[in-house]
Amino acid sequence: MEISGGSRTTAQHPPGQEFSAAPGDAGEPCDLVTVPARQGLEAVDILRRGATPAGAAPVVGPVLHDGPCDTLGFLVPPGTAAAWDMPGSACTQTNGRGLRIPAEPPVIGSGWLLPPESAGAVTDPAVLRRALGEAARLIEAADRCR
Repeated sequence: MEISGGSRTTAQHPPGQEFSAAPGDAGEPCDLVTVPARQGLEAVDILRRGATPAGAAPVVGPVLHDGPCDTLGFLVPPGTAAAWDMPGSACTQTNGRGLRIPAEPPVIGSGWLLPPESAGAVTDPAVLRRALGEAARLIEAADRCR
């Protein structure tokens, strides 16, 4: 299944690469926020360090790693792409095509950094936006110190 729309960045999959999930995959519907791997890894660390009360749902949901593109993809609630405007990232919408969180990575050549069975349902877009902003600031500061 190919997903279109909502892309506002340089972090993209190669032309013609399809984001696919088999019909009838179980799980929650989702959109996908894609960021450069370095920023994404920092954001994952920030989200995982976030204070969550005992027994609370994890702050970060499933995360894909696309090695060939050097990106991470955070699964977020459907409809996120309509309002996503974070520079340096893209949010791809499913356009109502029924993409659901699959057991296997849905992008050819990718793998789960945080698989669905060990992560929360999806990542809250507002929480992700804050973590990505903080990650960008940390990377910028580290780069200035070189």
